[in-house]
Amino acid sequence: MKKIFLITALASFSVQIYAQELNNKFKAIPAKDPAVKEVIPPREVSPKENPPAIVEKPAPLQVNPDELFKDTNLYKQESNVEGIFYRRNQFLGNVNTNAVTSTVMYRDAAFVDGDKVKVYLNDKVIEPEVSLDGEFKSVKINLVKGINKIDIEALNEGFASPNTAEFKVIDDKGAVISASEWNVGTGYKAVIVLVKE
Repeated sequence: MKKIFLITALASFSVQIYAQELNNKFKAIPAKDPAVKEVIPPREVSPKENPPAIVEKPAPLQVNPDELFKDTNLYKQESNVEGIFYRRNQFLGNVNTNAVTSTVMYRDAAFVDGDKVKVYLNDKVIEPEVSLDGEFKSVKINLVKGINKIDIEALNEGFASPNTAEFKVIDDKGAVISASEWNVGTGYKAVIVLVKE
């Protein structure tokens, strides 16, 4: 019985000492002084800017298709070195047509070596990646009145440089309206413009 009393007395004595130590270590956080007011900075008003001037585009048929290709901001700059003539953009000409739709067909023009291309119509991607082989692949496009610019960008040069391809453009009656070949380096484009009258 003495042992139990002794253990109980020691335990309660220890708890009291520990509680006093805790009271001495912690301090209460003082309340906010009601006399001090929070200052909110004034709101800054951004200066008024004049809106940019509206630039009107010319009517589609008034644009010379040959001039489109001369805009160097749209195409990768040439970087030919002596003896290498495919690190450049290639303009394949412009064709007038009355067709409502047209089909662009392309295939590897030489040794099938893994050439890949990306096809754009009026600067919008219509075929993100096409692997060229010995058989023609095609994409059908709806022509808009005026300029229809088709860019074919070389994504690589396959195993044998450059990226080589043969292409045909066929109208909605099945007639070939343009046919050619390109030899371009990676990142360069072959461009043809169809002008719908």
